[in-house]
This record gives sequence, structure tokens and C-alpha cells, in this order.
Amino acid sequence: MKSRSNKLKQSAAVSQVPQTLEQADEAIAAIGGLQRHLARLTADMNDQLTTVKQAYEKRAEPLLKMLGELQEGTKIWCEANRAMLTRDGKTKTVPFPSGEVAWRMRPPSVSVRGTESALKRLRQIDAKRFIRTKEEINRQAILDHPEILTRVPELSITQGEDFVITPFDVPLDGDQTL
Repeated sequence: MKSRSNKLKQSAAVSQVPQTLEQADEAIAAIGGLQRHLARLTADMNDQLTTVKQAYEKRAEPLLKMLGELQEGTKIWCEANRAMLTRDGKTKTVPFPSGEVAWRMRPPSVSVRGTESALKRLRQIDAKRFIRTKEEINRQAILDHPEILTRVPELSITQGEDFVITPFDVPLDGDQTL
């Protein structure tokens, strides 16, 4: 009886590693060419998507108008006949042969007009329990004063290094790229 192996097979790395300064320069030039080609493909795709989206929006416009009118008319009729439909408020959902209508209360929410004025008034009437204070570590201050790290072992400053390849991209005269 053969035993089944749980090993995952990994394919060998397929990276093209330059062997000389000239080959590294050629690779950077190729990277720039591929990036520009991908940018053109993306722009072409977005142009086509825009055209398709506009065409469907134009076709949907009269349907959306009809839908809105039917919804508003149905709402007006249901509101006018609400007592009868809900049996004087005994139900909030009314079944129809083709669907249903319902009246639903939204959860309560607090609206604030003039935050500073409201905070000031809450402090004046000693209602500070209605004011939230968020306490958090000021990371910028720690970067500005790293000596604090000797007294707080839970904090540390880390810094990584990125390898960035930037192919030259010289625009033609009159090129209006953004």
C-alpha cells in the first residue's frame, strides 16, 4: 500500500537575473516598456468601459424614470390608504398578490448641528459623560523624541528599505500626459 505524501511541489524560480551591468540596464528598459504597455492597455480598457457604461445608462434612463414614478405613485396610494391596509396599525407589512409593502422605523440616530457649540454647552451643564475622549499613542512625537524608547520597552522604531526600479520616461514635446 502506497502512502500519500503531503508535500507541496513548488516550481523553480523563473526570474531573469542580469549577469552584467549592460543586462541590468536592458532589464530596466524592458520594465519601462512593459509598464507603459500595461498603462496603454488600462487606458484602452477604461475607454471601452466608459463607452459601454454610458450606453447602458442611456438605455436605463427611461426605465429608471418609470420605476421612480411607479414607486412614488404606489407610496402615495398606500399612505392614503394606510389605515385600511395595516388594519389601523395592527401590521406594518401588507401582502399583495404581486409583492408586499412595508413601513419600517429606522433606528434612532443623533444629529449634530454645530459640534463646537454642542460640546461647549455639554461642558457647561456638566454632562461630560456625553463627550468621548480618544486616547492614543502619538507616533510622530515618538519619532521626534526616540530617547523615550529606553524607558518604554513596548515601543520600538522600525524602518524598512524598498528596492525601487524607475525606468526613464521622457515625454515627447507637446505630450499632455497627466
